[in-house]
Amino acid sequence: MILEAGEWQLEIDPVHGGMIRALRRAGADVLRPSPEGSAVPFESACFPLAPYANRIAMGSFDWQGESYGLAPNHPEQKHPLHGTVWLADWRVEESSANRVTLVTEHPANADWPWAFTCRQTFDLSAEGLAASLAVTSTDTRPQPVGLGFHPWFAREKVTAVAFTAQGLWLADEEMLPSATAPADALGDWSEGAPLERADLVDHCYTGWSGTLRIAREDGDILLESDNGDYLHLFVPPGRDFFCAEPQTTMPDAVNREAPAPLLPGESAMLDMVIRSA
Repeated sequence: MILEAGEWQLEIDPVHGGMIRALRRAGADVLRPSPEGSAVPFESACFPLAPYANRIAMGSFDWQGESYGLAPNHPEQKHPLHGTVWLADWRVEESSANRVTLVTEHPANADWPWAFTCRQTFDLSAEGLAASLAVTSTDTRPQPVGLGFHPWFAREKVTAVAFTAQGLWLADEEMLPSATAPADALGDWSEGAPLERADLVDHCYTGWSGTLRIAREDGDILLESDNGDYLHLFVPPGRDFFCAEPQTTMPDAVNREAPAPLLPGESAMLDMVIRSA
């Protein structure tokens, strides 16, 4: 499914994982495009994170007096990762020339013991993409819900990224949060910094301002979120992509900074805008 508006083109997979397959501006990749025919989320341009973002340590956590255990959901990962909806089947609920809403329903099961409905809406305009992600509880019990988007930005044409935050959770060798640090512990991103570096960056910034500027040779791009207080930055050395992920919670949030209970019938939401600066 392809939407077009002005210089922008968005390709969506309306079935597999609710994934974005490509996002381009004036023919240039803003997000890393999916390989032709691939339905693998980790090869996508972007996928949704819900009902939790990043990892839950060993899948074990306590919630409102009960203990829960989730099995790993990805090969070679001992910790369940990124929730359930990125591995789910989706369907088109509404569509028009420049707007699409996808939906998937999750029954309470061993992957997540609470029921919910998840929706994604994509609006494409001449300015860029406005996306939203919402989880509505269809369970009878409160549940801990965290949301995120996982965009894979193309590194070609990118000269620097810039953002501000209040702090940082450093990850250990298993990519779990291990210690807090000042926001500039890995370098000062506030004035813009290049992505070329020898070390792996895979850490979560707290108190994110909600804006990240991507300096590009063909014109800057802004990543924005009004309600994503956390920004997970993934910059692998020598690769052709980087990830800047707006999230409502930190990794392993249920064991560290648990979200407020989502009550039956209530919704949690996250927005993400990718547009020309």
